[in-house]
Amino acid sequence: MMHSTVQPEPGNAAAATSNEGSLTLVLGGVRSGKSAFAQSLAARLGGERVLFVATAQPHDDEMQRRIDHHRRSRSAAWQTLEQSLHVGQGIANYLSEENSQAATPPVILLDCLTLLVSNVMCDDEQNCQDADELERRVRSEVDALIEVATNHPTHLIIVSGEVGSGVVPEHAMGRLFRDLLGMGNQQLAAVATSTYLMVAGLAIDATRLSTSVEQAADLVNATSRQESRV
Repeated sequence: MMHSTVQPEPGNAAAATSNEGSLTLVLGGVRSGKSAFAQSLAARLGGERVLFVATAQPHDDEMQRRIDHHRRSRSAAWQTLEQSLHVGQGIANYLSEENSQAATPPVILLDCLTLLVSNVMCDDEQNCQDADELERRVRSEVDALIEVATNHPTHLIIVSGEVGSGVVPEHAMGRLFRDLLGMGNQQLAAVATSTYLMVAGLAIDATRLSTSVEQAADLVNATSRQESRV
């Protein structure tokens, strides 16, 4: 897939939706600025024509406060779809049932994959420790999101946590969550037009900095040849 570097004008996502690829992944740790960056990017691309997809569920007061904070931080003009599971299918249904082709929002912002994976793990207590089944369900959720980006004339921005850089979780479920989210992030990054890694509020273009195995091998071989001549 070709990686686009087009910078569209504010409120105009035509450049993003007409090029090959229509998916941007924004990764980062806790309080890294990933949601703020994704919202600013969505506003620049789509203006007020943005569909915000929320995966959070208010299980307690602390989570409700987080949800309320996110609501205040985004434009009141944006459409909102609350979907905790089967998110790709929910978006597809929303686009087909609630909107004509002309009214399809040019930008969809999903925040976030981290909570979607958590929702999958908490959905069925009897099977919550069946690693193979949970992996199948997470892959299915991510595949459905990729289908949205592929089959609809809209730019999909997905926010997700980068949780693999810390210590190994003490408990098995924590390790499984880390593994499933890392797997989902890799699925998305493999097909995304752009992937950004947020560090202290700064966006690093991981796609532009990435290197293929072939390029890495060529560099190693070239370096070895130079050293052998010395």
